[in-house]
Amino acid sequence: MISNLASLRTFARVVAAGSLSAAARNMDLSTAMISKRLTQLERELGIRLLQRTTRKQALTEEGELFHAQALRILAAVEDAQVVMSGRSQSMEGSIRMSAPGELGRQWIAPVVAAFQKQHPKIRIHLELSDVPVDLVDAGIDLAVRFGALGDSSLIARPLAPNFRVLCASPGYLRRRGRPTHPQALVDHACILIGHHGRAVWAFDDEAQTSVQVTGSLVTNDGSAAHQFALEGAGIVRKSIWDVGDDLMQGRLKQVLPAFPMSAAPLNALYPSGRQLPPRVRALVDFLASRLAKAWRWEALRSKQ
Repeated sequence: MISNLASLRTFARVVAAGSLSAAARNMDLSTAMISKRLTQLERELGIRLLQRTTRKQALTEEGELFHAQALRILAAVEDAQVVMSGRSQSMEGSIRMSAPGELGRQWIAPVVAAFQKQHPKIRIHLELSDVPVDLVDAGIDLAVRFGALGDSSLIARPLAPNFRVLCASPGYLRRRGRPTHPQALVDHACILIGHHGRAVWAFDDEAQTSVQVTGSLVTNDGSAAHQFALEGAGIVRKSIWDVGDDLMQGRLKQVLPAFPMSAAPLNALYPSGRQLPPRVRALVDFLASRLAKAWRWEALRSKQ
């Protein structure tokens, strides 16, 4: 029997962050403590949850099943804590937050609307942009972002699992063929997000492969890149949150599934030098709970 929730939370954060060291930084704990909690959890369960090497980690088959259940348990606990705390009667004020465009429209906005209905005295300003903003300069209380934490002045809390995939429409793959190695991408139409016509796509295979690709279409908007792919214009690199349902329903097909992309955890970020107001902390908890319940794409994670 699992002795406490700390081990479950640690396990969930290690999976979301992509490594023990990243989880240790996020939780402000030592890597040794994170490893100890994982070892204790595996000993209590009698199964191995993670295959760990010096360069990467991967969930075992049993770990994938347990991870899904752990997220549900943690989400239920957080929901109960929100209900029992009586925050809806005590919290008020404003929250300025930012999120990537496509993720924000599809997932964050509905969650924010549901949160605000529960806390009508809280005013929320949501800015959507695929360009990261400086939280302090822009007066942002909370940002939702993909990828590792690059700014040491921020605190990151993992919100939900995430991984990136390459994908294209069935029509494009019939017309141009399916690449079998990352180097073959140089001969394909690639859809890039940003302002530059070239990009390096890195993979987390044993050889740590990377390839420079040229954009046949370039856009600063993630939703437009997604639509380009659906229209058969080329291969795009996207978060599973953006394209997971398209993959499950066959509108898009995964490209190079044997070559997983570099990790890009989904984090909530906020300034480290600022006391986090209860209303912001409640919103972060609410986001983590709702996104954990929405997660359904573990079966699409690349296998080697």
